[in-house]
Amino acid sequence: MESKNVPLVAELLRDAPKNWGKWGPDDEVGSLNYLTRAQVLRGVASVRSGKTFTLQIQMGNPAGDPVWPGRSQARRLNVMDKGHYLCGKGPKFPGEAEYADDMMIMYLQGSTQYDALGHVWYGDQLWNGYDAKSTIGGLEKASVLPIAERGVVGRGVLIDMARHRGKDVLAPGETFTHLDLLAAAEMQGVRIEKHDILVIRTGWIGSFYKRDQAEFYREFVEPGLTYSPELVEWFHRMEIPNLVTDTIANEVTVDPVSGVALPLHNALMRNLGVALTEIAQLDPLAADCADDQQWTFLYTAAPLKVVNGSGAPVNPVVIK
Repeated sequence: MESKNVPLVAELLRDAPKNWGKWGPDDEVGSLNYLTRAQVLRGVASVRSGKTFTLQIQMGNPAGDPVWPGRSQARRLNVMDKGHYLCGKGPKFPGEAEYADDMMIMYLQGSTQYDALGHVWYGDQLWNGYDAKSTIGGLEKASVLPIAERGVVGRGVLIDMARHRGKDVLAPGETFTHLDLLAAAEMQGVRIEKHDILVIRTGWIGSFYKRDQAEFYREFVEPGLTYSPELVEWFHRMEIPNLVTDTIANEVTVDPVSGVALPLHNALMRNLGVALTEIAQLDPLAADCADDQQWTFLYTAAPLKVVNGSGAPVNPVVIK
């Protein structure tokens, strides 16, 4: 679609629902407010076997890390190791103990991560109506810090769209809707319930480690949810607090109908306050869920407490 025919996001979402003001004028965590103590206990009640899974991809993998095109991959650098001692440069301690030290240079969204609610906007307003100028030099409002300080705990439900369609991984640009999610849930024998943390597997991130990187990034368009007013209304009605996917952007990169890039970031995150978790590694969890047919679990996550950050790495822990 020619860019001149692509509508403005404000036009596309003109009648979309908003949760602005629902939790007061100073709110910065949005739909995570739905995760009350009762919802935490509902998540705890889904634990049956005590099996645990971590959902973060490896950071600084020498073979490469999946990141949004244009972002550089994480780089880990040794700043102290045995080599320093061998050449007489290592610091001396009483008792002659030695140590290694290192640092990492990375995008805060260069690993499995949470978006801040102020990460994406249109019309010069962020989540809850905050002025977009508050992002200059760092997010003064709706940064990732309030999410990190709060933490995320509730009942998670995994919907395996790749398995539902009989595939290891969905194709580039392959789309699905909330109706597809409901159909997959029915096939799995599970219900998506109000206030569930929605975890969706496409197989996309797992495929990064099995294919050539040039092929992975060629004409980069990810599979994922695609925008419709009905889908947004479903998220609104279900009061979904958190969307977790094994893709870099949580939605199909460019909406195939409107041509707008990343409309759900605005419709769900900016307008409804839904927390977005991206680049999750879901393959081991999905394989286990398919094996024991338990698709619900306790989901827990706490991104790093980065002051004014637009996002932060996270290693979610799932307990079944």
